[in-house]
Amino acid sequence: MTNTLFSFGHGYSAQALSRTLAPQGWRIFGTTRDIEGATAIRTSGAEPLIWPGEQPDLDGVTHLLISTAPNEDGDPVLAALGDEIAKRAGQLKWVGYLSTTAVYGDHQGDWVDEATPPTPTAKRGRWRMLAEEQWSGIPGLPVHIFRLAGIYGPGRGPFSKLKRGGLRRIIKPGQVFSRIHVTDIAQVLAASMMAPNPGSIYNVCDDEPVPPQDVIGYAAELQGLPLPPAVPYDEADLTPMARSFYNENKRVRNDLIKDELGVQLLYPNYRVGLESLTAGS
Repeated sequence: MTNTLFSFGHGYSAQALSRTLAPQGWRIFGTTRDIEGATAIRTSGAEPLIWPGEQPDLDGVTHLLISTAPNEDGDPVLAALGDEIAKRAGQLKWVGYLSTTAVYGDHQGDWVDEATPPTPTAKRGRWRMLAEEQWSGIPGLPVHIFRLAGIYGPGRGPFSKLKRGGLRRIIKPGQVFSRIHVTDIAQVLAASMMAPNPGSIYNVCDDEPVPPQDVIGYAAELQGLPLPPAVPYDEADLTPMARSFYNENKRVRNDLIKDELGVQLLYPNYRVGLESLTAGS
């Protein structure tokens, strides 16, 4: 039987997955909110669906991926289609929910892993935690939760910001962030699909949490551009969203994707990832 993936919110990460699965004969459907997103979805090897709007047809779907943004009420897919999805629990081989490491909250630079109790502080983390709980609470649904670190890859990262100018290196002593290349996200999801373990939670990040100014500095070096100016965090004019990122400081472990799924990261740190983007640009 042909594997069929239905992907709600078929954006940057989901399109990377469909570029992996489509050559293997998968049939893939991906939703977008507007017609402009349909071209990118087709290019990734999936069939686009405007949603909300067109009615999703889940007949024959074997795998479900959700990366739509939650709101204060939780996940919008479940709000619209929760009853139908619950009825199809026995039909689905695998369900993946793309969450965020923001659910862990602030740990003052200490390490966290999948056994660390979530203590989200930012709104985005609280909403994702609620959505995780909603999906995990559906009886019989083979849910897998993927807590993603900061995502970068082709077309998304520091290079375009450097070329536009105005980028700064925000310096907050002791601050680190974890990140993940989009191709490695696709690799993790595909590995989980091949070895489902319902109820699992996976941190999806690279091996090396580092200060954000290190990433910007290395990107500038690779591009032969001047080092952006350093600005102390207390003096930086940041948006509320940006400040919320700096209010959380943790190092995220990724042992489980290696030990359970057998994943070998293609981009285990930001240097390898940025060098590959430079070579491909």
